[in-house]
Amino acid sequence: MNIHVLPLLALAGVLTAARPGPALAEDQTITLTKPVWLFGEKPLPIAVSGFHGEADQALRFDLEVMGFKIVPQDSAQFLVTGDNNGRVEGRLMDLISKAQIFGKAYTGGTPRQQAHALADDIEMAARHLKGIAQTRIAFKVQTGGNSEIDIADYDGHNAQPVTHDNTIVAAPDWVPGRLALCYASYKFGNPQILYHDLTTGERRAVARYRGDNFSPAVSPDGRRVAMILNKDGWTDLYVSNLDGTDVKRLTKSPQDESSPCWSPDGQWICFAAKPHEQRVLCKVPAAGGAVQVIRTAGASSPTEPDWSPDGKWIAFTSQMGDFQICVVPAEGGLAHVLTGGEDPSWAANSRNLIFARRAGGGYVLSLLDVPTKQVKDVHRISGSCSQPSWAR
Repeated sequence: MNIHVLPLLALAGVLTAARPGPALAEDQTITLTKPVWLFGEKPLPIAVSGFHGEADQALRFDLEVMGFKIVPQDSAQFLVTGDNNGRVEGRLMDLISKAQIFGKAYTGGTPRQQAHALADDIEMAARHLKGIAQTRIAFKVQTGGNSEIDIADYDGHNAQPVTHDNTIVAAPDWVPGRLALCYASYKFGNPQILYHDLTTGERRAVARYRGDNFSPAVSPDGRRVAMILNKDGWTDLYVSNLDGTDVKRLTKSPQDESSPCWSPDGQWICFAAKPHEQRVLCKVPAAGGAVQVIRTAGASSPTEPDWSPDGKWIAFTSQMGDFQICVVPAEGGLAHVLTGGEDPSWAANSRNLIFARRAGGGYVLSLLDVPTKQVKDVHRISGSCSQPSWAR
């Protein structure tokens, strides 16, 4: 469902802020600079007024995930006012300069979808950063001994099953720019890597060699896939075209490689390995070459890496007693421990992560704003939810 955005030129007398400032002339603009975030960044204080029900809940959730803090108006830097009587209408005010930044109305879709669109516009206005509220996730859902792949809105709402195989599936990964996934499935016996077009329902094998075929990771250009195979007796990293042709082996060692991911330029593949009985992160040229270790000082036993879309960071899971979500500069160095959890996946904005955390004998999915370390659980979905992948 498309969301249509209309300027609120005729609503200036209806949607007035509690602390109004002068309206902007048509040729007048406010210049906002995009900050470079640091760990421990304070959330941006924002007040929200006038919304109700599902739209109000969605808007507040989105803003908190994106690093805002909902506060009273007298403590806020920004104020968003409006209503959702028939359609979502909203105005964003800068309470420091007392200037109106924008006023818009949103039509089409549900009140939740309209609120997501408003939240994304607020993020763009406040930080010059593309919002995440209208994105989607894929993940594994465990029920009993079997599992299936689901997709949902990023906040867990509108979950839909992708598979109905009554078997074991694992490690879904979005194909960039397409409504399609790759994942591993035991449907045909040993685990095979499948490509699944979500528009047509078509599925085809990418890798179905003897032994195990698992951990698919699709390249940023959507043309290749990295994967872990043990068809030759070693558990090694391979790369092929997305249709399974032109298979190339990138490692050959007893190091038990796992969890590949791509650099955003498609030149490198990062993965976890276990030389000398100690797990480390490594990278290797996607075209083949020497393996290099990525140092993760301060975080032991790193695994499940994911390279941020801006190329600056690698998020990963560290097992230091409990499982911890960490990030390290892409070139390696000092790792920063963020929160407890496993299997992080970056959003397209290179600021937010989705991950799985243990709860009540299973897993739930949670969202993390990395600079502020604010964490919020997604809408609860029946079953144990893990191995999330954020569409980019």
